[in-house]
Amino acid sequence: MNVALWIVASVLAVAFLAGGAMKLVQSREKLAASGFGFADDFSDNAVKGIGALELLAGIGLVLPAAVDIAPVLVPLAAVGIVLLMIGAIVVHGRRKEAQSIVVNVVLIAVAAFVAWGRFGPHSF
Repeated sequence: MNVALWIVASVLAVAFLAGGAMKLVQSREKLAASGFGFADDFSDNAVKGIGALELLAGIGLVLPAAVDIAPVLVPLAAVGIVLLMIGAIVVHGRRKEAQSIVVNVVLIAVAAFVAWGRFGPHSF
């Protein structure tokens, strides 16, 4: 189970590192034009803030356990992702973007699995 949790956390981390970096690097207008319509509803700083949170969550899923410094941050990062995705569901629900909501629900389930495993029976 430990190996499965590492794999799942790593894949989730890569996804959030990529998504967060993209939101930090690209302009809000470019994000909106490339299919991230939610960016139209937020200011530049808000989009950059969301990107920074995603980037930090991606780092927090792997790095603390990998270097064995404060590994309790791993499940806390997973809980942070759950909270981020709940916010994303609210935004996508208001925009009536059902497909995005499905993706957010899957990400919640994966992050909740990591949080459960690392807080519970397979903690570090």
